[in-house]
Amino acid sequence: MSLARVTLLSTLLVLPAARAAIAQTTPMPAPNPFTALMSQAKAHALAHSAKLPALSPVDASLLVTDPKVDVAALHALGIRVVPWTTNDPAKMKQLIALHIDGLISDRPDLLQQALAEARQSDPTIPAHFDVQGHRGGRGLRPENTLPAFEAGLDNLITTIETDTGVTTDHVSLIWHDQFLNPESCRRADGAPYDYPQAAYHRDHTLAELQSTFICDKLHPRFPDQRNDLALSPVAVAFAQKEKMISPYAPTYADQLFRFTAFYAGYYRTGPGRTHPDAARRAANAANVHFNLETKILPLPDGGDTKPHGNEEPTTNHTFDPQTFVTTLCTAITQAHMESRSDVQSFDFRTLQLVEEQFPQIPTFYLTELPAHLSTDLIPATLRQPK
Repeated sequence: MSLARVTLLSTLLVLPAARAAIAQTTPMPAPNPFTALMSQAKAHALAHSAKLPALSPVDASLLVTDPKVDVAALHALGIRVVPWTTNDPAKMKQLIALHIDGLISDRPDLLQQALAEARQSDPTIPAHFDVQGHRGGRGLRPENTLPAFEAGLDNLITTIETDTGVTTDHVSLIWHDQFLNPESCRRADGAPYDYPQAAYHRDHTLAELQSTFICDKLHPRFPDQRNDLALSPVAVAFAQKEKMISPYAPTYADQLFRFTAFYAGYYRTGPGRTHPDAARRAANAANVHFNLETKILPLPDGGDTKPHGNEEPTTNHTFDPQTFVTTLCTAITQAHMESRSDVQSFDFRTLQLVEEQFPQIPTFYLTELPAHLSTDLIPATLRQPK
């Protein structure tokens, strides 16, 4: 055998061993934490014959962080992606170009405009793109109130995104904080109301909260926000029908369901039937979806701790995950809104309970930046490696 052939044969014999050595010393790239999370969430949902969950990531995790949310990989799993909360039209278009499934915004009017402009240059954007009004449409009206939901519906949102707590009589109250925030709410009788007097939902009945508070304060963060009741004729008429002290009194899940049906009737056959957009408004409201968040975190109970401004909570002053799920999902099922409702949360314990006990109601996994997924706030079965 020639020297050349011996050298070639030796090289061929060494190559597999060399490749194996390289494979052992070269670390495999870490899996995308968002994709890994939703793979595990999907497995849990399927194990309980529940609908496929969706991912609702903070918008920055699709644009500037590493690793970014991999929209294509999630779509391959059958997972929808609906980021939160985007109010800048340029950023809206960036996100829409990633072929997300929807977007949550405080300014549904600007989102509708950005979506229409994006479709002019990209005909592949799906017709069923989900326009979600954050807290109804808090860039236009004070948040999580009937006028805010009316403003969102006026702008033909396909989903009302909102928040829920639990009152002492186990009603699914709509509000973002675990207490009625003094920056948004005032006492109807004019008595002082600030953080030292904060009214936690857990400590009050629905009747007490609805008869005591009006949440119509304007927020300086939203210069286009208005609380003029002349802009909210449907909320005014509905509040009179329901004998509320104000259209801006706190509302609750079952009342929201009734309100959207009332809104549809208002424009179909009621006083709004002559409005130029009456037909579209009525048809849209009759089918609008509800994305309902459980406002709880996996934190210790806060006892009688009072809030101090708008800092992030370090304790809960609310009910346990099971009570949250039972209260909200019972409201959904009793109203026969399972096909039009989702439950979303940063507290994945509540989402897994929904999947196990109310499998007909889809879940949305709310996430922040990647590091959040490896913290103790995530259940061990879903927690991602650091």
